[in-house]
Parts: sequence; C-alpha cells; structure tokens
Amino acid sequence: MPEPMPFLAAAERLADRFRSMPQSRLTALAPEGLALARRLAGWAQQLEGLAVRELPEVGIFAVGDQIALAAHELAAAAAERRTAAGAPSAPGADDEGLGEDAADTEVEQVLAEAGVLVAEVAQRLATTRSART
Repeated sequence: MPEPMPFLAAAERLADRFRSMPQSRLTALAPEGLALARRLAGWAQQLEGLAVRELPEVGIFAVGDQIALAAHELAAAAAERRTAAGAPSAPGADDEGLGEDAADTEVEQVLAEAGVLVAEVAQRLATTRSART
C-alpha cells in the first residue's frame, strides 16, 4: 500500500503555487485548479462511502486552499479506509482478508491516479510559465 505522503507533498507544492500566483495568471488557471480540487474531493468522498457532492466555487483566490484541503481529505480517507480494512471481521466470518485486499487495491489505485493528476497539472503550469518567458 503506498503512503500518501509523496502525493500530499506534491499537492501542497501545487497549492502553494496557486496561492502565490499573480491575479492575472490565477484568473486564467483557476478553473483547472478547481477541477483538480473537485476530482480529489470526489475520490475522498467515494473512499468514505459518501455520495459525491461537488466542491463549490468560492473564488479564484481560494483555489490553492481547495486543492490542499481536498488532498488532505483524500489522504485521510485513504488512511481511514486502510484502517477499516484491517479491522477484524465479524466472529464466524469465512472471508477474512478478502475485504482488506480489495480495499488496499482501491486505495492504491486512487492515490496513484491522484498523484498522476497532481503531477500533470503541475507540469502544465510549469510548461505554461516557461513558454511565456
């Protein structure tokens, strides 16, 4: 099971980049950041077994915070799912361990996809900046 720390570190760096952008650049890139935050929040809600509700648009200056919050929620949901999957089954259950493997696989896949998505957005931001200079 991968640890969420590398994903969280990358998401925090990306959130900081959004927080420090000038308004002119943020105006153009905020929709992509909000889409990322919404995707991360949706995965967190799915891992928690909740109905997926869309993260609200609260303005361009909050996008960095929304990315960070959604990333932390996803990491917490992954940790909770991992803990719940490792809990002992009900007495007399014959399928011990089967739920844990499925949960591990799902959490691993979600964290991997989230990491790739964060890296892609960060790469696009870097490419956009270098292309303009």
